[in-house]
Amino acid sequence: MRAYAYLLAALAALTARLREDDPERGDVPGWVMVTVMTAALVLAILVPFRTAIVDAVSRALESVTSAG
Repeated sequence: MRAYAYLLAALAALTARLREDDPERGDVPGWVMVTVMTAALVLAILVPFRTAIVDAVSRALESVTSAG
């Protein structure tokens, strides 16, 4: 009887997910938009300031590795 109740609950959850009634499912297009906009923002910052960023990181790494 207990296995039947478990199976019934699992089938109900699967049916709800297939009907898209699950509130935990999330908003996939929203996440895609956030990811694409974040990548665009990183590129917009990286392209004009690439040399300055590379120089700053290189100097920081050199100061850490030569301090030993």
